[in-house]
Amino acid sequence: MTDETTDIQITSIEEFRDAPEEFRDACKKIVISHAINELYGSRVYDEPAIALAPTPYAKWLTCRVVMEEYGHHYRFFELGREMGIPEEKMLPEATQKQPLSIFGFDMTRWEEFCVIKLVGDLAEILQVEDLVQCSFHPLRNLARMTMPEERFHAQFGEDFTTDLIQTPEGKAVVQDALDRIFPPMPHFFGRANSKNNAIYRKWGIKKRTNEEMREDYIERVRALVEGKLGLRLPEPEAMAA
Repeated sequence: MTDETTDIQITSIEEFRDAPEEFRDACKKIVISHAINELYGSRVYDEPAIALAPTPYAKWLTCRVVMEEYGHHYRFFELGREMGIPEEKMLPEATQKQPLSIFGFDMTRWEEFCVIKLVGDLAEILQVEDLVQCSFHPLRNLARMTMPEERFHAQFGEDFTTDLIQTPEGKAVVQDALDRIFPPMPHFFGRANSKNNAIYRKWGIKKRTNEEMREDYIERVRALVEGKLGLRLPEPEAMAA
């Protein structure tokens, strides 16, 4: 794959249907991935967290997170249908496409959910940021619609984590959760020298390499966790070659 780029701008679903096949396939991969992972994350973390939330206030805000995360799945799902993607390809139980490996964490405590929102939704923000200037305008518009909600989810994690670390006991529990949750998070951004990412950048669907986004993510998490919260950021897992 070369570093060639195009200046294509696809402003509607109608134009999308006549776009080059490589462009259409690339956009479909992104929409499928987001639809599956938004739904999977909602099921395994967000909805179960309602029962873990310690107060009515925390449950109320968690319910808002759940509503919005399911809403993100539905928006990508609906866009995918308009693009001609079969419905079953956007549902984790009906496709061979596996959700992200970071969803393998077995959440059992409220503190763990807060840390997942703290560091996991920051990773999602970076992904959405990379789509807000996307050359496929329906996807760009969806990213712009989604961004304020993603920022709320990350702020939710920061606010509740800040409350939890006010006591030595709470700080120790949060640090333990962070030590177990964060190390695989950088895998969220995919492999180095990704062929898919090169295609995304070629067509202006994404702007940055996986490596650039991963480095930016780790810097932002470090500033938040160590600089702002006074916790220790564990070392990320090594990326597979």
